[in-house]
Amino acid sequence: MNSMTDMEVRAHADHHASLRLWLRLLSCTTRIEDTIRQRLREQFDITLPRFDLMAQLEREPQGLSMSELSRRMMVTGGNVTSIVDQLEKEQLVQRQMQASDRRSFTVSLTDAGRNAFAAMALAHEGWVVELLGPLVENEQTQLHQLLGTLKSGKSKHSKETK
Repeated sequence: MNSMTDMEVRAHADHHASLRLWLRLLSCTTRIEDTIRQRLREQFDITLPRFDLMAQLEREPQGLSMSELSRRMMVTGGNVTSIVDQLEKEQLVQRQMQASDRRSFTVSLTDAGRNAFAAMALAHEGWVVELLGPLVENEQTQLHQLLGTLKSGKSKHSKETK
C-alpha cells in the first residue's frame, strides 16, 4: 500500500482514538476499492461505476428509471446518463421509454449484460473474499457487527469521550 492511498499515515499517537480508527477504516476501504477497480479494468475492461450500475440493474430485472439509478448510486443524473450511454453502446443495457411519461426511460440489462455481469460478480466476490482473507470468519462477523453498531449510531455501551 503506498502513502498516497494510506490515509492512516496522517495519524499520530497523540490523536484521539476515533480519528486513528477513522483513518484506518478509510485506508482499508481505499486499498480494497483501488484493488477492485484495477482488477475490473484489467480483467473485464470495465470501470467500477459501470460495474456498480450493472449491479443495481441485476437486482431489478424489470429495470430502473434513470432518476432511481441516480438516487441509488448517489450521483447526478448526468453521470448516470454517461454511464448508461457507454453500456448501451456495448449492448449491455437497454433503455425503454416509460409508457406513463414519454420523457422518462427505464434501463435494464440485456441478456449479454446479464451474462457479462454474472462473470464479473463471481470474480468480484472472489476478490473480496481474498482481500478480507486476513480476518478469519469469526473476526469478520465481529467486525461486521461492530460496524453495524457504528452505522446505526446507537452504542450498546455508555458513551465515553476517551
